[in-house]
Amino acid sequence: MAWVYLALAAVFEVVFAMGMKLSDGFTRPLASGVTILAIVGGLFFLALAMRGLPVSIAYPIWTGVGTLGTVLLGTLLLGEAMTPLKIGSVVLIVAGVAGLKIASG
Repeated sequence: MAWVYLALAAVFEVVFAMGMKLSDGFTRPLASGVTILAIVGGLFFLALAMRGLPVSIAYPIWTGVGTLGTVLLGTLLLGEAMTPLKIGSVVLIVAGVAGLKIASG
C-alpha cells in the first residue's frame, strides 16, 4: 500500500507545482486554493508512504516523479520548450527513480 500512497503523493506534487505557476503568485483564488490543497495532499500521502518505505527511497522518488510530471505537463500544457538537455535530464531522473525502486526490493 505504501507504493500506492507514494504514487498519490507524486500526483499531488505535480498538481502543486502546476498550481504554483497557474496561481500567478497566489493572485488567482481558484488556482491558489488548488495549490494549497495539493501541498497538503502531497505531504499527507508522502507521510503515509513513509510508514512502509524508508525516507531514502520515498522522498527521492516523490520528488523525481513530481519533477518528471511537471516537466511533461509544462511542455504539453504550457508550451515550455523540450530541449535536448531537458530530455537527457529526464532520462537520468527516470534511471535514478528506477534504481531506487530496484534498491528497495
